[in-house]
Amino acid sequence: MKVILLEDVKSLGKKGDVVDINDGYARNFVLPKKLGIEANNKNMNDLKLKRANDEKIAKEQLEAAQDFAKEMEQEEVVLSIKAGEGGKTFGSISTKEIAQGYKQQQGKEIDKKKIILPEPIKSFGVFEVGVKLHPNVTGKLKVKVTEMKG
Repeated sequence: MKVILLEDVKSLGKKGDVVDINDGYARNFVLPKKLGIEANNKNMNDLKLKRANDEKIAKEQLEAAQDFAKEMEQEEVVLSIKAGEGGKTFGSISTKEIAQGYKQQQGKEIDKKKIILPEPIKSFGVFEVGVKLHPNVTGKLKVKVTEMKG
């Protein structure tokens, strides 16, 4: 019997795969546990339409991420930290501060977990920080660290 998998099933396949399994296994395990549905014409057509819709949504998300990355490259976040003796920084800038500063200064949100910062910024200057916007798109954001006045 041909079955369309609704979930990933070990030793059978991934969600959305059409697999050929014996009738007993299908009737006694796969179908009752809602792990799959029979691959009849209606269900095959539904699967085809769902895949087309999923591709369209994935394409739109990719384009939105690419547009956001282009906007982000034109922007910068200015953050300030205290300076200690001899012009050394007192503290550091982490992904949390970058995300908060971006929201306050640009009015757009980015997830602090998506900011690629190998280690906190501990010096003054301009840094280019990567932001993972999509599995295939990484934006670049300028972070300018200045000395806090007063």
